[in-house]
Amino acid sequence: NDCLVFYRLGDFYEMFFDDAKVGSRVLDLTLTARNGTPMCGVPYHAVENYLARLIQAGYKVAICEQLTAPDKAKLIERDVVRVITPGTVIEDGILEQTRNNYIMCIYAEESRVYVCYSDISTGEFKLQEINVDIESGLTDIVSRIMPKEVIGNKEAEKLYSSLPIIRLGNLPKFSTYYDWAFGLERCDKNLKAQFGENYKNLFELQKRKGLIISAGGLIEYLNETQKRLMKNINKIELVKNSKFMVIDINTRRNLELTESTRERKKYGSLLWLLDKTKTSMGARRLRKIFDEPLISSSEINSRLDCVEEMTKKIILRDKLSQLLSKINDIERLSGKIAYGSVMPKDLNSLKTSLSVLPEIKDTLNSSSVLLKYSISIKVFNEVVDLLERALNDELPSLIKDGGFIKGGFNEELDNLRKMQSDSTEWKNAIQQKEREKTGIQNLKVGYNRVFGFYIEVNKKDSDKVPLYYQRKQTISNNERYITEDLKKMEEQFLSAKEDSIKLEIQIFNAIKEVLLEKVQDFQETSKIIAEIDCILSLASSAVKYNFVRPVINKNIKNISIEQGRHPVVENFLKGSNFIANDTFLDSDENRIMVITGPNMAGKSTYMRQVALITFMAHIGSFVPAKSAEICITDRIFTRVGASDDLAFGQSTFMVEMSEVAQILANATEKSLIVLDEIGRGTSTFDGLSIAWAVVEYISKKNLGKTLFATHYHELTDLEGVLEGIKNYKVSVREYDDSVIFLHKIIRGGASKSFGIEVARLAGVPKEVLDRAKEISLNLEQINQKLDLNIFKENKERAEENSKLAQNIIAVLKDIDINKVSPLSAFDILLDLIKKVNE
Repeated sequence: NDCLVFYRLGDFYEMFFDDAKVGSRVLDLTLTARNGTPMCGVPYHAVENYLARLIQAGYKVAICEQLTAPDKAKLIERDVVRVITPGTVIEDGILEQTRNNYIMCIYAEESRVYVCYSDISTGEFKLQEINVDIESGLTDIVSRIMPKEVIGNKEAEKLYSSLPIIRLGNLPKFSTYYDWAFGLERCDKNLKAQFGENYKNLFELQKRKGLIISAGGLIEYLNETQKRLMKNINKIELVKNSKFMVIDINTRRNLELTESTRERKKYGSLLWLLDKTKTSMGARRLRKIFDEPLISSSEINSRLDCVEEMTKKIILRDKLSQLLSKINDIERLSGKIAYGSVMPKDLNSLKTSLSVLPEIKDTLNSSSVLLKYSISIKVFNEVVDLLERALNDELPSLIKDGGFIKGGFNEELDNLRKMQSDSTEWKNAIQQKEREKTGIQNLKVGYNRVFGFYIEVNKKDSDKVPLYYQRKQTISNNERYITEDLKKMEEQFLSAKEDSIKLEIQIFNAIKEVLLEKVQDFQETSKIIAEIDCILSLASSAVKYNFVRPVINKNIKNISIEQGRHPVVENFLKGSNFIANDTFLDSDENRIMVITGPNMAGKSTYMRQVALITFMAHIGSFVPAKSAEICITDRIFTRVGASDDLAFGQSTFMVEMSEVAQILANATEKSLIVLDEIGRGTSTFDGLSIAWAVVEYISKKNLGKTLFATHYHELTDLEGVLEGIKNYKVSVREYDDSVIFLHKIIRGGASKSFGIEVARLAGVPKEVLDRAKEISLNLEQINQKLDLNIFKENKERAEENSKLAQNIIAVLKDIDINKVSPLSAFDILLDLIKKVNE
């Protein structure tokens, strides 16, 4: 069993039998034994650290608490109050603050899959149906959500476990849940209890049996593990399949959207560059925006309007930045209130956050564009006032010792505290009285938590101690005694202390009840604050990195970028000037860019930047360019770089072909495709043939706008033969057996790949390079003798010349003489001369 029991014994949580063996191994604890029973334990006040390590190791932990106080019953009643699993964590010390912690429930039947996912720390609860291309759809949602825990029925387990993405090893194993939990009647009952009798009408779930079962199954699991109703889960959101741009896991990695390819960390990713959020809620929301790029023109432009407004107003930006920095995680604090686990310190964080909201509203009111957010933000002056009056400024982490309710808030509590403070006067009075009675001048009256009140007398004066003194304790040089008067005082003092702590807890519980009524309002406001934080982050990035607003709407049919830049690469270059490049792709004559040029010249960077600019436009961000027009794009596909998957028996070439197959199967005319060096992992002729065939297929099937980088410069022959193809190359300069990369993309095709020159730059020995040059010349001579009639057509010389002329005309037509630099013009002319002389 993967569930360990933490059994509360006083100030420790103990584990027994096999649980103790597992716990001692995973947590590096000393394994002891009592009466032959293996056991080990952890202190209750440090339990979060140990829970975090167990959860990260994939275990579930059942918390078994004492339900009755030790002095109130002979047998202490205990029960499991909660099962903590990777997907049901609410503890701050275990949760990642900047990303959601999702649990997912998958229900599969026949040819449909129903997915429900929730973050119980924020109250998010969403449903999605997959009814076409099941494997691809499920892969997309799993890679987008990245759940910490996955449950479901047996059919779903088979489907989930067979997904290629599971092989990557960074997704949780599937836990098959009870069959009875997926009965329609039971699921319906669970959802009525959680969301109300009218939930089907409220959340568009009439006649959606599969979605009801998926959601009801997850609620069943949450009820079983959490042992309480989670009041912050109060809304079901139905996710429409066509609402977001689809970005598969390979593209996410290749473009380094949220983590770098090499380190697998946020640093170096696009998210790292753009994340200037001030709150945890904003950071989570920004990540979600990255995971769910919009394809609705109106939604994109609505966000762009807000970003633009903030870029124009520096005072607004600075003021919001200052105010947002004071806001704590209202969303997760709401979750704690709903869960019943909120502590006094949490409420001080809530008070600080809520007190800033009126200022934020006022700041947003100064802008007509941002006014819609101001209207949606609720203010909670009564709550702030209550917390201000009720809670001390300095608060304990735990409530068991009291001291968190402010003096003056409750008269009864003030009286009980006065009784405790008066004990000092009592002590002094009794001390003076006993000194006079006994004549012992150094007699003291003291108190400690273990032994209570006592009279302390030095041993040398023990002969003066009266008979009514009862010995209580012996210490090194003193004896301690108790009297009837002192006993009465002790009972009054302890009773007042105990009663005051009980009363503080009652007051605190009453405050929690008031806050519980506000949970939904807190959640709604936290969502607005998170959105404002994201907009501020995107605006701050736009100003800092000199981004511009893209023009994006459903009427635009092309991707037109003037002086585009790769945002992350440009940031890392800093001192050096990044070479900007133009791009023009449409649905007609410029559908496919075949890009040639040597390695290291910048082909991959250029193609990635086009994909990143397209992506950024769809999340409502400004983009790194002088200007950009971007069409609504349904998917971005990339196949970049080489990676073996040897653990699963797949070579680099096999991985490459699998990814290409997936792209060709799923791309549409509205997609953007980035293909880099297709066919590299096999023989030259096989590779060239595959690359050629792939370009033909994309062209004939109109699979979308395509950037196709290749070291097979033979593919430049496709321009003029296949529709929509244009040749581009990376400009280079040959100098003294070396090559200088200019990183400029210009019209035309490269006539050689400069492999030997690049090898020279990399430091390959001169002897090897000289021999490589000899072999290259020999191969070129052999190649020239071969008649590679690729099109299998008998063409006369005149036809070849006609094709060449058309090719040259096409290049000349595409030249904008006002934008071409003298250096680029020289390159184009040189390229045309080479074509004619070949």
